[in-house]
Amino acid sequence: MAKIENIWMLTREYAGLAGAGGLKDVAKELSEALVRAGHRVTVMMPRYGFVDYEALGFKDMGVSFEVDMNYAHEERREQVELLSREINGVRIILIEADRYREKLGVYTYTEEEEAAEGWKKKGAGHFDYFAMNILLQKTAAEALITFDEKPEIIHCHDGHTACFPALVRELEGFRQYFRATGTVITVHNAGIGYHQDVADLPFAKAITALPWRVINENLLNGSFDPFLAGARYGIINTVSEEYARELQETDLDALTSWLGHALKDRGIKLEGITNGINPDDYDPRHPERLGLPAAFDPLSGDLEGKKICRQRLIEELSGGQSGRARCHGKIKDRPGAPLITAISRLTEQKGIDILAEALKGLLAEDQDFLVVILGTGTREIEDQLISLAENPEYQERMAVLIGYDPKLANKIYAAGDFFVIPSKYEPCGLTDYMASLMGNLPIVRHTGGLVKVLDGVTGFAYKEHSPAALSQTIRRAFRTFRQEPEKIKKMQQQAVKHILENYTWDKVVHRYLELYQRARAMAPGVRG
Repeated sequence: MAKIENIWMLTREYAGLAGAGGLKDVAKELSEALVRAGHRVTVMMPRYGFVDYEALGFKDMGVSFEVDMNYAHEERREQVELLSREINGVRIILIEADRYREKLGVYTYTEEEEAAEGWKKKGAGHFDYFAMNILLQKTAAEALITFDEKPEIIHCHDGHTACFPALVRELEGFRQYFRATGTVITVHNAGIGYHQDVADLPFAKAITALPWRVINENLLNGSFDPFLAGARYGIINTVSEEYARELQETDLDALTSWLGHALKDRGIKLEGITNGINPDDYDPRHPERLGLPAAFDPLSGDLEGKKICRQRLIEELSGGQSGRARCHGKIKDRPGAPLITAISRLTEQKGIDILAEALKGLLAEDQDFLVVILGTGTREIEDQLISLAENPEYQERMAVLIGYDPKLANKIYAAGDFFVIPSKYEPCGLTDYMASLMGNLPIVRHTGGLVKVLDGVTGFAYKEHSPAALSQTIRRAFRTFRQEPEKIKKMQQQAVKHILENYTWDKVVHRYLELYQRARAMAPGVRG
C-alpha cells in the first residue's frame, strides 16, 4: 500500500495552546513524532476565548464559510474562519467561531463566566458541548474540501471528534470526497461522562444530519454515543493494551456503561497502544528547562542535585503559597526520611480517597516520612486531605497544595522519592513516566496503562483497590528505601531505561503508523 503522507488530527486540546488532561500532551507529542518520521501533519481545534492567537503567532488564512448546524425545529448555519501557524513542523489550524470565542475553559465554565452569568456554574460542563464537537468535525470536513486536500488518515481524538467517521461515510456531501481516507478514533478515557453522548435524539439527528438509522443503531443506555457511531467506519483504539483488554474482557467495563462490550458484540476490536513520552521534556540534567534549582541524573546514579531540589521545595512550601497553588499544612525536612508525592485530580477515579485513608493510618504508625500532594478535585476529598495536613498530630509532615502550577509540579517530581498513583481505573497514565524520569519511583495500582510499572523493578505495584493494599505497598517501599538503598538506586536507573527502551514517542509512533495503514485499507475507495 502507498505510504501514509498526509495526516490530519482533530482534537479539543493541544499542549501549549489549550488543555485539560493528558490528551493535550498526546495530541502534541504524537503529531510532532509523526513529523519527525517524515509525515505531513495538520491539527485542527477550536480557538477558545482564552487563547490569544495573535500573541501566539497565528495568522488569518483568509478562509471563511458557513456550516450547517440545524436544531430540531430550526434550520441554522454558523460562520467560521480559520487561523493557522506552524509549530515544530506541525500545521495547526484554529477554528474561529462565536460558539468557541465565548468559552473561557476547554470543557467547563470558569469562575469569571459564573460571575458574568450566574447560570454558568464554575466547573459545570458547557451546555452546548455536543454542538461544539459537531462544529469542529463539520468544519474539518468542509475545510479539507475547500483546500482540495485528501489526507490518507484523519485521526479523531476522544468522544469530541468520534462522530467524524460516520459523517464522512454517511453524509452525501462528504461520501465521495473522502472515499480513500481512513479514519482512526483514539479513546483517551472511556469512563462514564467522557463519551460526549447526547440523550436528545431529535437534536442529535438534526445537528449531525446523520440518518435516523445511524442515530438509532448507536445508542448506549438510550443516548446517541459518538464512540459507537464512529467505530463502525474505521479503527478504534485506546491508550494502553491493558485498558483495551479490561474494557472488552472484564467487569471494569461497567465504569464505561459497557462501551467495550457493546463494541465487542458488534465484532469491533478495541485496539491498545500505550502512550509514549518525550524524555527530553522531563530530563533533570537540564534543570533550567524544568525550573529546577539543580541538575541530577537518575540514569547514571548522580542524585546530589535531587537533594537540593528537595531542600528548595520544602523551603518554598513554608510560605503558604506556591505558584498558583495554596498550601495547607507544612513540612520540615528530616534527613533520610522518604518523601511521598502525588500530583493528580483529587477524585475517586484517581483513587485519592483511598490514598487519604491509607495516609491516615500510615502517619499515625510511622513518624519518619513526609508527604506533598498537588491538585484540585472534589470538595470532599480536598477537605479530607487538608484535614490530615492541618492535624496537629502530623505537624510539619504533610503539605497539600490545592491548585495546579506546571513549574511547581516539576519541582515535586524532582524532589520526591515515591510517587503514588492509586487509580480506580487508568487508561494509560503519564505522570508515572514524568516521575520516573526524575528519580521518583511510582507506587501504582496495577490497572490499565499502569501495568507498565514493573513491581520491584521500576516501581512498586499492587492489585486490590483498597487502603489496606496501598498501605501495605507503601510500607514495602519504605522498607526497601531504608534497608536496601542500593536497590532503590538500581530501580531508579531501571525505570528510566524501561522508558527509553519502550515508551518514547519515536518508538510508539510506528505502532500508530501500522494502525493508519490498516485504517486506510478499510476505506471504501482503497483497493488492496
